[in-house]
Amino acid sequence: MFRHVVLFTWTQEATDEQRARVAAELDKLPGAIAEIRSYILGTDAGVNPGNHQFAVVADFDSVDDYLVYRDHPLHQAVIAEYIKPILASRAAIQFEL
Repeated sequence: MFRHVVLFTWTQEATDEQRARVAAELDKLPGAIAEIRSYILGTDAGVNPGNHQFAVVADFDSVDDYLVYRDHPLHQAVIAEYIKPILASRAAIQFEL
């Protein structure tokens, strides 16, 4: 298994509607990209100050399957249309399970 974890912090100007749209659009990807084995996303609970605001944890059978997801046109469209316009910072890691 191969895991991809990405964390986002939104701009101060990002609206609740924009943030909700990111989640809704990302949530569509498992139904459209067969290589995704597990896909969990969520908003930070706000317990600790300084955290990122949103996370995605995605599992794949292999690095090659992750690369299909990474480069998939639907995934790239979500990034370009919904994430980048409100993105302040991003952190990511990929690792073998």
